[in-house]
Amino acid sequence: MELNSSMQVLVIQTGGTIDKDYPKRKGGYAFEIGKSAARGIIEQHNVPLRFRYETVCQKDSQDITDEDRLKLLTVCNDCSEKLILITHGTDNLLTTAAFLGHQNLPKRIILTGAFLPEKFKDSDAAFNVGVALGALQCLSSNGIYVAMNGLVLPWRQAMRDPDTGQYVPK
Repeated sequence: MELNSSMQVLVIQTGGTIDKDYPKRKGGYAFEIGKSAARGIIEQHNVPLRFRYETVCQKDSQDITDEDRLKLLTVCNDCSEKLILITHGTDNLLTTAAFLGHQNLPKRIILTGAFLPEKFKDSDAAFNVGVALGALQCLSSNGIYVAMNGLVLPWRQAMRDPDTGQYVPK
């Protein structure tokens, strides 16, 4: 698939650490899922592609349900875009990637997230979103991929190292 100026990337927010923000409620102590971090990153860096944004849910990935995954699948399946970036919490990112991977969608979909909220100074959010956007343009095959830690891996070849928490090849 060649990328051309009429092509559009769908960016889907599901929540997770990447989107966490400081509490807005008085007396709040826990982080809240805020606006799409990917959208802010893309707009800040003036990425010269066309984007459409959609929110499926705003949850910590530990709270994402099969119902949420079905809604995500419906959005991915029904949209006209062939290139999709999904931001997701890192704890269950591979579960969602596997769920989507078993559907054989005729699209190129990359899931990414962050270990620190985008709002934090040393967050990996912008780096991971940038790697994912570059990969969407350069990969030659449709499928489900994971972009974390500077790596882009087909979902079946990605795992999380139990000692470091980093995403690594199987």
